[in-house]
Amino acid sequence: MQSHLPAASRSAQALADANASEFLTFRLGAESYGIEILKVQEIRGYEPPTSIANAPAFIKGVINLRGVIVPILDLRIKFQLSEANYDEFTVAIILNVAGRVVGVVVDSVSDVLTLSGDAIRPTPEFASATFDTKYITGLGTVDEQMIILLDIEKLMTGADMALVDGALH
Repeated sequence: MQSHLPAASRSAQALADANASEFLTFRLGAESYGIEILKVQEIRGYEPPTSIANAPAFIKGVINLRGVIVPILDLRIKFQLSEANYDEFTVAIILNVAGRVVGVVVDSVSDVLTLSGDAIRPTPEFASATFDTKYITGLGTVDEQMIILLDIEKLMTGADMALVDGALH
């Protein structure tokens, strides 16, 4: 099929398509978040995990996933959002990050979106040291809706997560 676009427009479109990324989007409270789809192993309905004594509050516990012990973290608690309510929409997204399998609890999964490079804006700078944006890679916009794009690898391997250096291994 022959395109009616000029060659320069076709190559610009090809470049935009090559720079497009797919994100799994999910809800935490009123906000939408996105993580790279390539980090997602599976999506499961929420089941209460086995608690681990002395774990940080955001580490809900562990589950046995086909013989693999998987730590389960609640992102709503990690991000200090309102109290987590577990209902029929609550899911655990099982991730494969930094060679580890980890689960994160979210309010609901929304969709898989493809965002081109021009649909992603850089994270704004904030002067406050109390507001940390190091885990946010950018802000995506789809149909007037803002999606906070997380660097899930950086978030999961941060020192405050207690998931590396032998913790919960």
